[in-house]
Amino acid sequence: MAQRKSNYGGAFSARNLEEVDREVARLAVICKVRILDPGVIERVLRNDASVCGTKSPAAFEKLRSVLMMHYELREQAVDAMGEALTQRVVAELVERLRKRIGPQLGGPGAK
Repeated sequence: MAQRKSNYGGAFSARNLEEVDREVARLAVICKVRILDPGVIERVLRNDASVCGTKSPAAFEKLRSVLMMHYELREQAVDAMGEALTQRVVAELVERLRKRIGPQLGGPGAK
């Protein structure tokens, strides 16, 4: 029997992702990390603090930890909502953060 995805689980997952992604963005701004530029997330996960525009070891470590949490929550969201809906939720979150924070996060078209 196919397992049905839960609306409650999806809403819970989306809310958790939103909170974690807001914290990732906040810490990226503090560390002056252009987190949405190509390859930067991977470098943060590999503990490469050279992506920082400022020295703040404690903030960078927290950024790395929260980014790892994002990926764990993303896996839970995939289980609750499916891959396609999770990708859409994450894309919407990134777009909202980009509008709220501006080009500091980097990414396509950021100056």
